[in-house]
Amino acid sequence: MRLEIRNFCIIAHIDHGKSTLADRLLEITNTIDKRHMRDQVLDNMDIEKERGITIKLQPARMEYALKSDPKRVYALTLIDTPGHVDFTYEVSRSLAAVEGALLVIDATQGIQAQTLSNLYLAIGEDLAIIPVINKIDLQNADPEKVSSEIISLLGVKKEEIILISAKNGTNVESVLSAVVERVPPPRVSDEDRRGMLQALIFDSFFDEYKGVVAYVRVVSGAMKKGDQVLFIAAHTSAEVQEVGSIAVTFKERESLCAGEIGYVVTGIKEVGRIRVGDTVTLKNNVAPSLPGYKEIKPMVFAGIFPQDADRFSDLRDALEKLKLNDSSLVYEPENSQALGFGFRAGFLGLLHLEIVQERLKREYNMDLVVTVPSVAYMVHLKDGTTKRITSPAELPSSALIRLVEEPWVKLEIVTPEGCIGPLMDLLEKKRGVYHNIEYISEGEHKRVILSYSLPLKSVLVDFYDHIKSISQGYASMNYEFLSYQSADVRRLDILVAEEKVEALSTIVYTNDAYAVSKRIVETIKNNLQKQMFVIKIQAAIGAKIIAADRLSALRKDVTAKLYGGDVTRKRKLLEKQKKGKKKMTAIGKVKIPSSVFLQVLKK
Repeated sequence: MRLEIRNFCIIAHIDHGKSTLADRLLEITNTIDKRHMRDQVLDNMDIEKERGITIKLQPARMEYALKSDPKRVYALTLIDTPGHVDFTYEVSRSLAAVEGALLVIDATQGIQAQTLSNLYLAIGEDLAIIPVINKIDLQNADPEKVSSEIISLLGVKKEEIILISAKNGTNVESVLSAVVERVPPPRVSDEDRRGMLQALIFDSFFDEYKGVVAYVRVVSGAMKKGDQVLFIAAHTSAEVQEVGSIAVTFKERESLCAGEIGYVVTGIKEVGRIRVGDTVTLKNNVAPSLPGYKEIKPMVFAGIFPQDADRFSDLRDALEKLKLNDSSLVYEPENSQALGFGFRAGFLGLLHLEIVQERLKREYNMDLVVTVPSVAYMVHLKDGTTKRITSPAELPSSALIRLVEEPWVKLEIVTPEGCIGPLMDLLEKKRGVYHNIEYISEGEHKRVILSYSLPLKSVLVDFYDHIKSISQGYASMNYEFLSYQSADVRRLDILVAEEKVEALSTIVYTNDAYAVSKRIVETIKNNLQKQMFVIKIQAAIGAKIIAADRLSALRKDVTAKLYGGDVTRKRKLLEKQKKGKKKMTAIGKVKIPSSVFLQVLKK
């Protein structure tokens, strides 16, 4: 029996049926037993199942034989990838490990913004693209219209497009046949098979018993149990304790050969000694290093602090382990007067920040305070130096600043033609600069791609919600970093009970400062619990208070115990209470719960 290799991934927009298609492929190839079958089998995290999104890439090896040639068995390794713009880095690493991609498009929605983004990444890696239209069983499906969009976009023939229903299993087996026929085998020569070991680490995670488990794509040579290997970039050597393939669960094998995707266990427990993008080779026969991955640049920054200051070391360990499983996470230590020791962390977007926060809470039992997110600014000082700041606290005095630059992004919105006007009004309010409009479908329901550039800060918080609201859910967006451009910004400080709350400091546009500060003050007032004294809530730029409000004191009826006597007894008690409250106002401190920070964060 001859075993041939095909490596491929699934790319698509959110909720177009990637994980459901992966379920059917695993089912058809009998990779997973029917009694163990469940929905989204490759989504390992509870948060993925709850939200219905894929966050982590996940490989799975299947064995399949064509009905026309049952003796010829193919080893198909599938990598299920995320669809949200914040997890594009996961997609790019998957694409570097495979030779083909299934481009899955929803028959009811057509091509979306993230479909285009992932498609361009796949074309850049020179992968074989197999277009698949999913959900053809739905009542409002329009496969003819979606097929015409794909033909105009990719220039493929209509018969090359596969129509399926992943939920019902309709025509899914033809997807496997197309993978076998259209995806080329790994570009591996006999010389590569006999050559020096080169394996690229494309993902990793921490296991309490096995230590760091690395997912690898073997480019040349072979790796087996007992080999002494070297991780070139990390200068770490170790003995291979286990190698194998991933078929939902781990399957130990004798060796991994050139062209195969699998996992390797070395027993290393120090998480910093194995890195994504590193090359694994034999210690006594060192091969040249493989080109790794483009270094990821975080777009959004926020402070992460433990609510209990004694758990700082636990937070550090949790972040180290999480970074193994999420290599796009960047962090460094930070010390705050108000919040103590924590970390300044960089994320690819707000969803990424939300997911990391949720994973730290669920997987590592961490109660956190997360500061208001900001972007990275380039500050040019009058003395000729330039600083890159990621925190409002780092912004120097305006007297020292010559120029501040903020990141801008190139934005693409795929939308029905009827929504162009309201979307353009929104983009204008968000400081957007128009580039062009491109039509991707004709007929009664025309769809267009709107191209704009605008500040990243404008995209961060509630922009996506506005787009969905304007388009009744039909529009989608994708963005990528463009350049740094000058910005008129100032630091806004928030004071609660006359004490500055560093976690709520933010950088705002000068002409938006009043509106933003009023909203933050109002949000804090509506969400903060009352105390036994009046709480002042203020917003300030420098020494100037630009918005203020008061949270009234918690009222206690001190006269309730009175049952007789004249009015002077009542007045005496009320006067005593008034003096006590005045004293508490002078010395009172307010502990702000993390729920208030989150309300400010969510606008």
